[in-house]
Formats: sequence, structure tokens, C-alpha cells
Amino acid sequence: MRIGELAARTGVSVRALRYYEEQSLLGAERGPGGQRHYPEGAVGRVRLIQQLYAAGLSSRTIVELLPCVVDGQATPALLKRLAAERERVDQRIAELAQARDRLDSVITAATGSMLTGASCRRAADT
Repeated sequence: MRIGELAARTGVSVRALRYYEEQSLLGAERGPGGQRHYPEGAVGRVRLIQQLYAAGLSSRTIVELLPCVVDGQATPALLKRLAAERERVDQRIAELAQARDRLDSVITAATGSMLTGASCRRAADT
């Protein structure tokens, strides 16, 4: 498939797909005239790359981890790196949960102030 079709099927911009190729995250064959052609498996790979980016991994880290994630080939050093990345993601999840809980408190305080006419600021500070 051509780059435009891959972009449409994955919801990722053509520019991002070109960046993935520059970073060795995604490969494409070149047809006559230099047009990129991707295999069907590129859709899943792009989705995986997007998930790893969403988890906060850098492109350099993703390049290092993809062989293990895709092919199951791992070294002790890579497994250690994967465990460290998982720990970092767990920490981020905990931080996001705290932020969500704080937002819940603010929403509750704001809702209460709307009903009672009390200051939202004082209720949220408690």
C-alpha cells in the first residue's frame, strides 16, 4: 500500500510515517519513481509504534525494543530495559490517577458551590 493509504488506515499523518521511516521504526520498499510501498503488516506496526509513543517511549527506545516486541527476541539487557520502561509507565499511571482524583475533588467542590452559592475556591482548597 502507498503512504497515503497507510496514513488513512492508521490515522497517522504522512509526515509522521516519513519520520518513522527516518528513525528506522518503519520500513518501505521503493517503487518506480521513488514511491513508498508498505506491506499489509505496516498497519499493525504503526499502531504499535503509536501505543509505545503514547506510553512515553522515545523513538530511540522504540527502535531498541521493537525486535523484542515484534519477534520475541530478547537479551537480558533488553529485558531489563523493558522492565524499567514498564516501571516508568506504572509511575506515570499513578501520577495521572492522582491528577484525576484531584480533578474529581475540584468538580465536586464546583458542583457544590453551584448548588449552595459558596465559593468554589474555598471548597477546592480543603
